[in-house]
Amino acid sequence: MAHVSASVYTSHVPAIGVAIDLGKTDEPYWRPVFDGYQPSRKWIAEQIPDVIVLVYNDHATSFSLDMIPTFAIGTAARFEVADEGWGPRPVPPVIGHPALAAHIAQSVIQQDFDLTIVNKLDVDHGLTVPLSLMFGQPDKWPCPVIPLAVNVVQYPAPSGRRCLELGKAIGRAIASFDEPLDVQIWGTGGMSHQLQGPRAGLINSKFDQDFLDQLIAEPERLAATPHIEYLREAGSEGIELVMWLVARGAMADVAGGSAPTVRHRFYHVPASNTAVGHLILE
Repeated sequence: MAHVSASVYTSHVPAIGVAIDLGKTDEPYWRPVFDGYQPSRKWIAEQIPDVIVLVYNDHATSFSLDMIPTFAIGTAARFEVADEGWGPRPVPPVIGHPALAAHIAQSVIQQDFDLTIVNKLDVDHGLTVPLSLMFGQPDKWPCPVIPLAVNVVQYPAPSGRRCLELGKAIGRAIASFDEPLDVQIWGTGGMSHQLQGPRAGLINSKFDQDFLDQLIAEPERLAATPHIEYLREAGSEGIELVMWLVARGAMADVAGGSAPTVRHRFYHVPASNTAVGHLILE
């Protein structure tokens, strides 16, 4: 049967993608960010999964404000790189895993989660920047990726509790898939940041570090954090962090198994106008 071997958590700052694409990773401003991911690149080179389920948010690219699903799963065989207004990033298209994606959709919907099934989806920086951070600039991504989009752009966004429970449902779905697949689940977005208004540029390092501590050791408690606390403490875009709870919910300990091992933890301020957080749990 398939199993979840690890979860990966990372910010998906668009400027990080620009720095990679323009060859600026060794510039003094950017070097500390990319140095922080070097241990992760070594780790994943030895831990290439059969499939990644990548939880991210679309930035009004494939889902406009006319239609925004709360949760959507990409079931196609291929996902093109989105043009976000300045041309697509020069990265490979994303190859999906339709069989596992369809199985997850079937299983999770039968567990009373209303997933939107998407058969055509262009993926933006929310998905491609995490892949670039972990895999660099390959000619093709080393494994299939199933996009799982969460609405954290237009209120109402799902609660942390709902995201954690969705992760549990995805974990059960993966465990019931009858092929011996090694699956990783990634949660992306965040950390604290605000892009507009009087608090534009807000970064709250204490909140971010407390979030990482609780994500590792107390995910059930963290899931109870209300939206208003994310807004007050982490800025208007800090709500992206609820997507990390989807990935955390798929780990074995949340279903009564043993606690995960922390393989790498990294935090840096600033990258563009936000904090960068990163964690690997195995």
